[in-house]
Amino acid sequence: RGGGTFVGNADSTSPAAATSPPAVAAATLPAVPTIPVVPTIVGVPNTVAEGVLNPNEVKPPASGTRKARVLYDYEAADSTELALLADEMITVYSLPGMDPDWLIGERGNQKGKVPVTYLELLS
Repeated sequence: RGGGTFVGNADSTSPAAATSPPAVAAATLPAVPTIPVVPTIVGVPNTVAEGVLNPNEVKPPASGTRKARVLYDYEAADSTELALLADEMITVYSLPGMDPDWLIGERGNQKGKVPVTYLELLS
């Protein structure tokens, strides 16, 4: 009775199921071209890929730079960061869209991201 109809349904869905995986694969293809966008920033950690410019290419804002005393030695993880020595004085400022846990620090002609937790911000 109904069993025969069910078997017919199963047979008719088999070809549909066979065409489904290629459709799924095609749907994932548009995501592939977005992948090469990230490797264009070679050797830069994800924190920088969030739209923050290379610290060496940015200029401090017209207002809003502050002096900061470094509390602890800090070893830069990469070229976007500034290594710090305890008790030195640096100039710091924030950039729009930047992670709030980091500031841009300047010492002479050296410039880079520095962790806020390593600094005592002065007025």
